[in-house]
Amino acid sequence: MNIAVYSGSFDPIHTGHAMLASYCTQYCDGVDQVWLMVSPQNPLKPGTTTAGERQRLDMARMVAEGCNGVYASDFETGLPRPSYTYHTLCALRRQMPQHHFRLMIGSDNWLMFQKWKDWENILSEFGLLIYPRPGYPVDTDSLPDNATYLADAPQIELSSTFIREGLRQRLSMNYFLPSSVYKYILDNNLYGTH
Repeated sequence: MNIAVYSGSFDPIHTGHAMLASYCTQYCDGVDQVWLMVSPQNPLKPGTTTAGERQRLDMARMVAEGCNGVYASDFETGLPRPSYTYHTLCALRRQMPQHHFRLMIGSDNWLMFQKWKDWENILSEFGLLIYPRPGYPVDTDSLPDNATYLADAPQIELSSTFIREGLRQRLSMNYFLPSSVYKYILDNNLYGTH
């Protein structure tokens, strides 16, 4: 099976994440499933998560329940910290050699990809699916063979930072968050909602 690994803090996961995961499973040739890989700690953004691992994973699972072919994974939470993507992909390959894993990232991350640990190995051994982000253009003519640009993927100018700030200000986040995730945030008093 061909699996796109969509890794992130998902703090919180929002409608934009859900749309991209759903798009990839339905429109991308050679992708059978998308795994929402909840990262316990981003090495490039240490100490930035607000909700706990379990809470972020709970919210990712709520999104996955509403999208065919999308699954939430806690695989990375059992690995050593910090969470280096290459180590995660290698561990996935070791434990599930029957699957082929590719990494799914935004064009913002592609433009800084050379800062990632073992980025060349990620590219050569696993490959990339790159989705567009507003304000981060990609020169598709210079992309390496193992990187696919998802030019037709929806561009969503929405971030978890925007969501957290809206929640902190007690603004309505209907439509920005899946309804089950929004209810979970309010019920658990996350992001300063009470």
